[in-house]
Amino acid sequence: MDSILQKLRNLDAYPKINDDFFSRTLSGGIITLASSLLILLLFFSELRLYLHTVTESKLLVDASRGETLHINFDVTFPAIRCSLLSLDTMDISGEQHFDIRHDIVKKRIDAHGNVIEAKKDGIGAPKIDNPLQRHGGRLEHNEKYCGSCFGAEMSDDDCCNSCDEVRDAYRKKGWALTNADMIDQCKREGFIQKIKDEDGEGCNIEGSLEDLLAFQTDSYNISHKINRLAFGDYFPGKLNPLDGVQWRQETPNGMYQYFIKVVPTLYTNIRGRTIRSNQYSVTEHFKSSELGHSQLLPGVFFFYDLSPIKVTLKEEHVPFLHFMTHICAIVGGIFTVAGLIDSFVYHGQRAMKKKMEIGKFG
Repeated sequence: MDSILQKLRNLDAYPKINDDFFSRTLSGGIITLASSLLILLLFFSELRLYLHTVTESKLLVDASRGETLHINFDVTFPAIRCSLLSLDTMDISGEQHFDIRHDIVKKRIDAHGNVIEAKKDGIGAPKIDNPLQRHGGRLEHNEKYCGSCFGAEMSDDDCCNSCDEVRDAYRKKGWALTNADMIDQCKREGFIQKIKDEDGEGCNIEGSLEDLLAFQTDSYNISHKINRLAFGDYFPGKLNPLDGVQWRQETPNGMYQYFIKVVPTLYTNIRGRTIRSNQYSVTEHFKSSELGHSQLLPGVFFFYDLSPIKVTLKEEHVPFLHFMTHICAIVGGIFTVAGLIDSFVYHGQRAMKKKMEIGKFG
């Protein structure tokens, strides 16, 4: 048994030195105090990193399709009246949706950006007796109203019963409605007067989806500021590169285009809550009607395409064993380096002391 214990003693990597052989110095005390403070500082730094989460990102092939893409936007046009702005969309199959009005709010603003009026998009057609029928006569008693589209009918059964429906019919044809004062529906709804009342105003439009077009092919200033454009819900760390972007038009007319690549993103926080959202990158291009594009419809256009790659972001804590490994490395490393420094200083002081003694007795 004694031999086994002796063998264990021989394995001791920390041999003990008698207290009589210790020599404590002022420089050693200063180095010990400095190293202890450094250990304490690095310990709290590692503890802060351990208590905070880190986000791990991965790239995956996105196999999901057919999900709804929710787009939030807030764009300001300082030189375009609200009555001349409409929201149209077209999907990848070419299906078009004109003058979208649900969840859209337009705000009339003055030259200083102050809000004059905010309301849900839509003009509405007041009920007026004896409106003009499609065949040219006035609406008679008990007769169904069917207003003329003024040549923009897609079929013989089409009716345009409001100024908005006439505008939509013209847009579908690709025509410019330059004679609104001759359209019976626009006259009886007071649309022309509304445009005149908004002279010199701008417009802020916010809601969902974005593809803004102007009303006529007259000269329009499509200067604009994108206050917010987001695809999907917010998650920590999400950046929208178009937020706060402002562009000022210098040429009379043109088409400003944003080409957006949307990247599906799945974010999972430390509690396991999952947020399905999107990030995006963007490039910009402006086409001026002065450069031979005379048929351009002035407006701001957002073209977006979904990336086949999905990004997954997951919040995680640093493992406890990693934390302890870092702490041990800090303590051991600093004590080792401090010991080397102390030894170098101590031997330097002894050598200098010997030289002084030799010089004194010499």
